[in-house]
Amino acid sequence: MKNFCRPSANPKSSIPYTQLNILGILSFLVVFILLLGMNACQDHRIPQPGQSIQSSSPKPDWGPTIGAQMLAVIEELGRLSPIPLNTITPQQARQQPSFKDAVNSLLDKNKIPRPTPNVTISQQTILGYNNVPIRIVIYTPKNKTGPLPVIVYYHGGGWVIANPEVYEYSTLALAEETGAVVVSVDYRLAPENKFPTAHEDAYAAYKWVTQNAASINGNPAKIALAGESAGGNMAITTAMLARDRGVALPVHILSVFPVADNNLDTPSYNIYKDAKPLNRPLVEYFTANYFNSPADGNSPLISLVDVADLTKLPPTTIIGAEIDPLQSEGMYLRDKLTNSGVTVTYQLYTGATHEFFGMYAIAPQAQQAQTLAATQLLNAFK
Repeated sequence: MKNFCRPSANPKSSIPYTQLNILGILSFLVVFILLLGMNACQDHRIPQPGQSIQSSSPKPDWGPTIGAQMLAVIEELGRLSPIPLNTITPQQARQQPSFKDAVNSLLDKNKIPRPTPNVTISQQTILGYNNVPIRIVIYTPKNKTGPLPVIVYYHGGGWVIANPEVYEYSTLALAEETGAVVVSVDYRLAPENKFPTAHEDAYAAYKWVTQNAASINGNPAKIALAGESAGGNMAITTAMLARDRGVALPVHILSVFPVADNNLDTPSYNIYKDAKPLNRPLVEYFTANYFNSPADGNSPLISLVDVADLTKLPPTTIIGAEIDPLQSEGMYLRDKLTNSGVTVTYQLYTGATHEFFGMYAIAPQAQQAQTLAATQLLNAFK
């Protein structure tokens, strides 16, 4: 860089020294700004306009520490879907507005554009458990040359409700922030398909990706697993099944507020038993629909912290929400993985509820969690 500030070593140069000096300074500034911008992209994300949306209501008894933006989303969800899901059939519950609808409604009311990541979306049908066809939704970053890393993602919903579209803000953000192809698995739901169908569908989709990554512009050597809630559980169990069945392990696991235990009497279950959007009655509803009998809860695919063998799993990132019945078991899972020799990164987000991860257009905690997730995955893909 020093040469930009010196006269030309070539006496025949037709560019005056002063012009060289100015050009040098300008070049230095351009490089500096570009480097600064690159670091900003990697370490900080610009606050979203939707974070100006805040509730002025008193904090609810079930969430006295809830953030103002988070409360705005929960209140809007309550307005759109006032009927407790555990009081209606699973088929009816699947038709109710979701947290994504609440986010979109608030953005629309405040004339704030919805997130529009630079990602293309396609669909495919593959064979799931027992060779039954299931759908996968593929999110591919635009303007990227392959082969790209791949994230196999499992949505939440207690194995009973939801689909890839409900959790699309999470998958779109992961694709855009990591430059990876995200494969969101539309695994079969209960009670039509009882345990362990969803878990086995999740594994079948992962195995398919390991064998067919090239067909989706993916790199089979750089595959990660990710999921939220019930999907956070299956991100762990899929890696367990891959280990036990001789399939290549993922390079990383991202497990967001996972189901990890069969104990509904943990400290967080008692503190947040009436929380929203997830509470103890709703978890009981989900398990009653997915399990064949209560004994299924003691399977290593459910009771990760009590029964499962978690040794020889890849590095894992766990993201937890403070106002969440599942908070305690996420911490227990962290400790069990650590004691099993697995490298673990854990972060708890205060003022956040269950399902916050996809609410980054409004909730700052979600934006922070997305940044952590992307950083961890990018490091794993190196």
